[in-house]
Amino acid sequence: MQPRSVQMPGYRVNEYQLVLNPNDALREKICKVKEAFNDKYHLPLQRQLKSNICIARFSHWEMMEEKILLRLQSIAMGIAPFKIEINNFGSFPTHSIFLNITTRLPVQQLVRSVKTAGTLLKMNSEHKPLFLEEPHIPIAVRLKPWQYEKGWQEYTHRQFTGKFIADSMLLLKRASGDRYAFQILKRFEFLNLPVLTKQGSFFEV
Repeated sequence: MQPRSVQMPGYRVNEYQLVLNPNDALREKICKVKEAFNDKYHLPLQRQLKSNICIARFSHWEMMEEKILLRLQSIAMGIAPFKIEINNFGSFPTHSIFLNITTRLPVQQLVRSVKTAGTLLKMNSEHKPLFLEEPHIPIAVRLKPWQYEKGWQEYTHRQFTGKFIADSMLLLKRASGDRYAFQILKRFEFLNLPVLTKQGSFFEV
């Protein structure tokens, strides 16, 4: 029998996601696509698949939140708002179907900026941040072979278009012990200010 872990104040480990969030109308449009796919291919509604573009995932001690928030705020202040365009569907054989992001360069530039906080976002050698440099919006993941084959055969010919202005990024948090719900921890506005976004040594420990 394994010993039960003790959660001490400040030492609780939480999960975090840094995302770009479409506007309400576009999110609703994307949700309808997901619901239609789930109904047709007999999937439970994957509510954990938010209609956003994930740019980074990491786990960390809760006591590090304030420093992480300050660092991400500094990065966001130096980013200019940019347009994101979505066009049709793509897939990761043999398990996932997603919406294509065609304006990839500004998202990838944002990811590179966030990477400057990489040391701060790394909890230890076994828990390193994951930076997603292939932007997409998931429609269905962890598909069975038949679901993927039939689904992709249909959705490779389907059309979907959408666009929005990314004027901020959201840090989502899932507290230790919560299996499903990510909650918004902080919104960071893109202000396009001439700030120094690479002062990693100032913020990191």
